[in-house]
Amino acid sequence: MNDKTILLVEDNPNDATLTLEALKKYKLANEVALARDGVEALDYLFARGAYEGRNVSQVPALVLLDIKLPKMDGFEVLREIRANKLTALIPVVMLTSSREEQDLLESYRLRCNSYICKPVDFIQFVHAVEQLELYWLVTNEPPPAARIS
Repeated sequence: MNDKTILLVEDNPNDATLTLEALKKYKLANEVALARDGVEALDYLFARGAYEGRNVSQVPALVLLDIKLPKMDGFEVLREIRANKLTALIPVVMLTSSREEQDLLESYRLRCNSYICKPVDFIQFVHAVEQLELYWLVTNEPPPAARIS
């Protein structure tokens, strides 16, 4: 596992830019990989398509996953992540603008680790992303199996 890689799955260019800027502030991640749709996210995780040849055993320390994505939505991506033993233990945080109760329930039913609604206010958004990064990359202790390279 690459302890300091984050996979950001976000199709909105403005939200992606804001999230990347917030993540850069503390420089806790060695790398932030950006996937702009659900298929690209799974291609990255499973070293397919444009990511063929990537070391599939180097899983990210954290996946920040939007729900409403082109090609394959966040729920489908989360199902695939949880169904594969290589990726099943990766922390997945739903980072979405959806405040729909059904989206919240479905995310937890599919075993997301956290559900965060994107704040509309820029400063609050940056603060929320910083807190996510600090918790998942510094404070949280990953499961032992996820530490195996």
